[in-house]
Amino acid sequence: MRAMLVVMVLGFAGFVGLSTSNGCGTTDNIFDCQAVCERYRECFKADYDVGMCRDRCRSRSESDSSVRAAADQCAACIDDKSCLSGTFSCAGSCGVIVP
Repeated sequence: MRAMLVVMVLGFAGFVGLSTSNGCGTTDNIFDCQAVCERYRECFKADYDVGMCRDRCRSRSESDSSVRAAADQCAACIDDKSCLSGTFSCAGSCGVIVP
């Protein structure tokens, strides 16, 4: 009974480890893609398709580490800035993610 419990716990831990990774590499990068795309909708285009942007960002980041880095940089840059300030300060890294 104890061995079965250990196997179940290890199996669950493995499942959690696998399910928290994705094409971007970590759940942190999922958030970066989501945050950048949501911010674009908030600041520039109310009907912007955040889901499509996020999926495109994740997909591109699977094969290009510079896209992952840009999403990280963009999310960090826009975090505490207004839309106007973020546009001028963060355009370099954010332009890689959103149009």
